[in-house]
Amino acid sequence: MFNGKMKALTFSYDDGNMADSKLIEILDRYGMKGTFNINTSRLPKEGDRPSFVREGAYIEKYMWNELRDAYSGHEIASHSLTHPHLEKLDRATCRAEMLTDMINIEAITGKMPVGMAYPFGSYSDETVDVLKELGLKYARGTWSNHSFDIQSDLLRFRPTCHHNDPELMNLAKQFVELKPDTPKIFYVWGHTYEFEIQKNWDVIERFCDYLAGHDDIFFGTNEEVLLDVNG
Repeated sequence: MFNGKMKALTFSYDDGNMADSKLIEILDRYGMKGTFNINTSRLPKEGDRPSFVREGAYIEKYMWNELRDAYSGHEIASHSLTHPHLEKLDRATCRAEMLTDMINIEAITGKMPVGMAYPFGSYSDETVDVLKELGLKYARGTWSNHSFDIQSDLLRFRPTCHHNDPELMNLAKQFVELKPDTPKIFYVWGHTYEFEIQKNWDVIERFCDYLAGHDDIFFGTNEEVLLDVNG
């Protein structure tokens, strides 16, 4: 269990923008790992680098040829091809959305992804059926549960909290103080462009600094953590 440990911390960040590089630098410095969920149709193979301005922050996207190096040591997972509400699509279109993104990720990384994050955090029972059919093992929503408990349905996975949750550091303290006899997972999600907009990189820096160095916590990607405990 988690390399002999009963507690695990993992991160999940969406959309594949270049602010991810700053988070990766922080995670690497503290010996932590994350999963980054991308929409490959929004990341070009060639041409001009896509960018956007959101609430005063200038955000750039990665190019395909940068992804393998950018996310080295971390996990690349799917976020669908074009970021639609998957539950509003018919089954064939939903399947094409997911499968095309998965195939693109395999072409980029050499490995078919095993997980994904739902665009907008929304899905239906049929969406989940499609993911099962495609062989995906886990899928994350956006409804926080403030819990570290193991979840049996990984295709309807609920994170512990968003990084902007006012309870983040209280939860971190609870997690550090836990001496569990059953496995526990602390799962944090978000978008790195939110740090740029809110100018609050100190939130995740403080969080990582607090959790780092505890030898009873395993730091892994979503795949390493979720599939270990449920495998």
